Amino acid sequence: MTPSQKTASATGANTESISAPVHATQQDPGLVRGLGLKEAVALNMIDMIGIGPFVVSPLVIRAMGGPQALLAWTAGAVLALLDGFVWSELGAALPRAGGSYVFLREAYGPQKWGRLMSFLFVWQTLIQAPLVIASGAIGFSQYATYLHAFTAYQQKAISGAVVLLLVALLYRRITTIGKISVLLWIGVIGTMIWLIGGGITHFNASLAFSFPPGAFHLSHLFFAGLGAAMVSTTYTYWGYYNICHLGGELREPEKNIPRGIFISIVGIAVLYLAMQTSILGVVPWQQAQNSPFLVSTFVETISGPFAARVATMLVLWIAFASIFAALLGYSRVPYAAALDGSFFSIFSRVHPQKKFPHVSLLFLGAVAFVSSLLFRLSTVIAAILATRLLVQFIGQAIGLILLHRRWPPERFPFKMWLYPLPAILTMCGWAALFWATGSARKWGLLLIGLGILAFLLRAREVRQWPFAATEARHEPEGA
Repeated sequence: MTPSQKTASATGANTESISAPVHATQQDPGLVRGLGLKEAVALNMIDMIGIGPFVVSPLVIRAMGGPQALLAWTAGAVLALLDGFVWSELGAALPRAGGSYVFLREAYGPQKWGRLMSFLFVWQTLIQAPLVIASGAIGFSQYATYLHAFTAYQQKAISGAVVLLLVALLYRRITTIGKISVLLWIGVIGTMIWLIGGGITHFNASLAFSFPPGAFHLSHLFFAGLGAAMVSTTYTYWGYYNICHLGGELREPEKNIPRGIFISIVGIAVLYLAMQTSILGVVPWQQAQNSPFLVSTFVETISGPFAARVATMLVLWIAFASIFAALLGYSRVPYAAALDGSFFSIFSRVHPQKKFPHVSLLFLGAVAFVSSLLFRLSTVIAAILATRLLVQFIGQAIGLILLHRRWPPERFPFKMWLYPLPAILTMCGWAALFWATGSARKWGLLLIGLGILAFLLRAREVRQWPFAATEARHEPEGA
C-alpha cells in the first residue's frame, strides 16, 4: 500500500467533503524555502518574456491586419489578470510543490474526482511541459539565424544544446538557482528598456497608428482575427503562475505568491505594450507583419547592423532565461505527484546533497531535448494551448468555486475582488481561446481522452477509485 493509500484509509469518508488544511508553513519533504518575493518576480517575469513576444509579433500584426494588433496584446493582459486572481487564491491557500497538481486534487476531492483531475494534469505536463521547453529552444535556434545562416540541421543541434545546458544549470541548489534567476532577470529587463527607449527616441505616431480602413469594424472577421492573434499573445503572457509550482520552496507564500503574480503581469503588460508600440512607430506594419526578425529589423532601422546583432544576442539571452524558469517550475510537478503516491515513485527522489527533484528534472529535460529535434515552432505553440486550457486553466477556475463552497473564508489568505466574477470571466475567456486554436483542438481532446484511459487502467491495477469505491464506502472511519 502506497503512502497516499494509507492516508486515504486513515482519513475515511470525511476526507471527501473537507480535506485537511495545507498551511503555508508546511514543508515538502527534502525541499528548502529559499526563495523570496524578489526571486519569485524574477522567475515569473523571465518565464513570461521568452522568445515568444519577438517571434509572434509579426503573426499578431498579420492576424489583426494593422496596428490594432495592440488590442490583442491588451486583451491577453486582461485575461492574464483575471486568471491571476484564480492562481493567487489557490497558490496562497495551497503553497506546495506541484502547483496545479495540488490545486486540482484538493478542489475536486483527493479521494475521487481530484484523483482524475490531478492525474490528467500530470499526464498532460509530461507532454506539454517538454513542448514548452522545446518551443523556447526552437525559437532560440531560429532567431539565431539572424546572426549566421545556419542550416536546418545546425538549428536542430543548437536547440538540443540549449536544452542540455539548461539541465546542467538547474542541477544545483534552489538558493543558487534563485541568484541565477535574478541575474537573468536583470538582462531581460535591461534589454526591454533599451528596445523601448530606442523606439521612443525615433517614434513616429503617424506610422504607429496608421490604421487601415475598417480596422475597428466589429465583424465576424474582426473577432476571428482577434482570436487568432490572442492564441499568440496569450502564449507570451503565460508564466505568471510559475512560482505556484515552486510553492514549497517560497518564503511567506501566502503573501509572496499573489504579489509575485500581479507584479509580474502588470510589469510585463506595460513592457509588451510599450515595445510593440515602439516597433510600430519605427517599422511600417505592412513590413513588420512579414519580418521573421522583427526586433532585429527594428534596431537595425534606428541604430544600424552592429546594434541589431547586439539586440539579437540579447533576445537570445531572454529566450534562454525564459525556458530556464519554465523547466525549473515544471520539474516540480511529477515530483509532487509521485510524493503523493499518484505517480511513479522514482520521480519523488530528491538529490541527497543539492535538495531538488533531480529525476523529474532529468526526465523532462530528456523529453524536451527529443522534442526540440523533432517539431516545428508553430505546431508546438498551438499544441501547448490546446492541451492545457481545459484541464488546467478552466479546471482550476471551476475547482476554486468548488473549494469556496467547502472551505470557510479563513482558509483563503488571499481573496479575489468581486468573487466569483473574475473566475467566471476567466472560464469564458479560456473557452473562447480553446475554440480559437482550430485544428489543434482535436489533439487536446485526444490527449485528455488518452489520459482518462491511462488513469482508469492504473486505478484498476492499484484498486483505487472508481474501482475501489464500494470498499471505501464500507470502510469504518479512522480505520
